[in-house]
Amino acid sequence: MSQLDVSIMGQNYKLSCKAGEEAELQQAVRHLDERMGVIRDAGKVKGNDRIAVIAALGIAAELLAMKSPQGPLSDLTMAQVQEKIHAMHSVLDSALTPQENLF
Repeated sequence: MSQLDVSIMGQNYKLSCKAGEEAELQQAVRHLDERMGVIRDAGKVKGNDRIAVIAALGIAAELLAMKSPQGPLSDLTMAQVQEKIHAMHSVLDSALTPQENLF
């Protein structure tokens, strides 16, 4: 096993991986850090835990769309999948945005 020191959104982590898989783990860390940074920079979601969940949902949706040829997204192009992910982000942003007190 190898251990890597990585940083995701400024937070340091020590991660373990199988020997020889360090490059893939570093690539995954960079991808996650980038996705979380985009969500943070959009300014609609506050808190690293919420940002991480939104990023994870987007990445999971992409993975499922690519892995399952019989899945609900199998007949969509990547652009259409990205459109659906964007729509999910919008719904989640709306749900996570504090509502003004209407009373």
